[in-house]
Amino acid sequence: MDKDGTLKIDWDEWREYLLLHPSQNIHDIIAYWRHSTVIDIGENVIVPDDFTEKELQSGMWWRYLVAGGTAGAVSRTCTAPLDRLKVLQQVHGKSGIRSGFKHMLEEGGVKSLWRGNGINVFKIAPESALKFSFYENIKSLFKKDKHELGMAERFISGSLAGAISQTIIYPMEVLKTRLAVRKTGQYKGIFDCAKQLFGIEGVSCFYKGYIPNLIGILPYAGIDLCVYETLKSMYLARSKSKQDPSIFVILTCGTISSTCGQLTSYPLALVRTRLQAHGASHTMTSMFKDILRKDGFRGLYRGLTPNFMKVAPAVSISYVVYEHTRTALGVSST
Repeated sequence: MDKDGTLKIDWDEWREYLLLHPSQNIHDIIAYWRHSTVIDIGENVIVPDDFTEKELQSGMWWRYLVAGGTAGAVSRTCTAPLDRLKVLQQVHGKSGIRSGFKHMLEEGGVKSLWRGNGINVFKIAPESALKFSFYENIKSLFKKDKHELGMAERFISGSLAGAISQTIIYPMEVLKTRLAVRKTGQYKGIFDCAKQLFGIEGVSCFYKGYIPNLIGILPYAGIDLCVYETLKSMYLARSKSKQDPSIFVILTCGTISSTCGQLTSYPLALVRTRLQAHGASHTMTSMFKDILRKDGFRGLYRGLTPNFMKVAPAVSISYVVYEHTRTALGVSST
């Protein structure tokens, strides 16, 4: 539809698109664009946006969630070796990509590359359902007499929904980390891991790292949005032409803003992972001090390389699987 690559649709583009579009129902077209957006509030925390009253009542919404959950499960499984390498670097500080993979293969074989992936996939369903439910309920508090919500209201709703759902499923996050860093034969499975942790460390161990995890949600989303809008405004202010920025400029702004969001919140993610992995009675502050004392400022960004390496394949796989799954479920893409 966007022939001139400005990421905005003018009247001529809209008219030409409709003339050649196979659907004769304008509502089908609007429904597709309505569901083409999500609110990203950090690592693995994406809130689906936005369902009509008819879709909520008819049950169509669950098909989108199933499609999204399937896409998440496949993409996480495909990129699990990089995710485990990231966790090991965060916790143990393994030297590099090659040496990290070599260590995993020598210690536990090929299967060890997927340690922790089972519960990472298992928690998708409850996490998605909780985020969706809380997001819709919080949005309804803002709506009242309004027909559409603004970006700020959606951002607040998404952040709160993510925070509440993360609070409920957080013990699974701890189990995922412990399973990822475990040695061969240490645990028989998910339930054995939970039983041993409860017996040795008590209930409190299932919420280790909870505070930095919660704090990290807002900086990621807020900085991402802020940097994106600032860069785009700076480009428009300095550009001699009055035309909208090209798709290259938009993508560049988006890439830089997303990277800034990740770089800002990454130290909190690293501290969260270390607190989850270690049974010692560290606090968030003491863990920060310990990392800075032993590894310096660079220590706060251990595991960043495999984290960035998994982004492109994860997004690509997720998109392809999502489109095929929702088609199979009878959700039209028009």
